[in-house]
Amino acid sequence: MSALDSLRETWRRDQVWPALIDDKKVNVDKDIILYIEDLSVSFDGFKALNNLNLYVNDGELRCVIGANGAGKTTFMDVITGKTPCDSGSAYFGQTINLLDKTESEVAELGIGRKFQKPTIFEALDVYSNLELALKANKSIITTLFSTLSGEQKTRIEEVLTIIGLKDQYQLLAGSLSHGQKQWLEIGMLLVADPRLLLVDEPVAGMTAQETEHTAELLTSLAGERTVVVVEHDMEFVRSIAKHVTVLDQGSVLAEGSMDEIQNNSDVRRVYLGEE
Repeated sequence: MSALDSLRETWRRDQVWPALIDDKKVNVDKDIILYIEDLSVSFDGFKALNNLNLYVNDGELRCVIGANGAGKTTFMDVITGKTPCDSGSAYFGQTINLLDKTESEVAELGIGRKFQKPTIFEALDVYSNLELALKANKSIITTLFSTLSGEQKTRIEEVLTIIGLKDQYQLLAGSLSHGQKQWLEIGMLLVADPRLLLVDEPVAGMTAQETEHTAELLTSLAGERTVVVVEHDMEFVRSIAKHVTVLDQGSVLAEGSMDEIQNNSDVRRVYLGEE
């Protein structure tokens, strides 16, 4: 296996890959793109998810919050095929059962996941990272001897503008700031046009300016696609969220606007530690 092929395999293994999809395959006639019903997962007797019921509207930006161990990561692991569940159902649109899909099959449906720690190729420049991500489903021979089409170049340029790295496209990815690395990884997902994007703690370790840009970036992505953000930074959640889901002990504790969540006595008691 060549070095380039090895890089590609690493990306596909560690990063859920959203391939281009036909929107007609995802039935959102009821304006809901993700149906989670009675989902339960246990680890050595500990219920990470406990009859979880969660519905995400098509095109919305949903924030999911909760204390450590509330089930946030397990929820994403299950719907992306990383972790099997004990019972319940998870559907992408009305007809696509996610629970009988492998990680790669889920990815091919158009579900992209960004983990907390950025997974980029630091020895390559920003443009090459996006180019490699764009070509990830092609054979090594095709990749080595092909050139980008005009449409592909346009898509990369669009993504560079979206993530705010247009002026840094020639820089090595390893020289970017922590926030810029996070944006680059989001860009590596965006070049393949995911329909649903799962983002785990995107602003951890960022400066105030980087956090503000990330808020603008994620807000701009919603509508054309659905974005689910798991985050602990309440100020950041307040800046982007129209609808918030609070998890506690593997179940939904509360849902609503940020104001409703902050004024919810159960949330204040469980999540904020207030009586």
